[in-house]
Amino acid sequence: MDATEMQAIGDTLMRLVSPDMTPKQLIKAARKEHPAASKKDIARAAFFSIISNADQDIGKVRNLQAFALAERTLASE
Repeated sequence: MDATEMQAIGDTLMRLVSPDMTPKQLIKAARKEHPAASKKDIARAAFFSIISNADQDIGKVRNLQAFALAERTLASE
């Protein structure tokens, strides 16, 4: 995945994420717009988006952080 794709997925995640969304729901919603993205790509894009948007929307960034950390933990098991 190149930087442009990561940015696009990250932008999608920032737009879609909400406090009541489960990681599975967020992945499903992101894949509607980015069908070729793997779970790993989406998790990486979430970390990228956290860094890029840290000072803009704290609530969404926190939700993405929880998602990214949960996906990272699942990927390492």
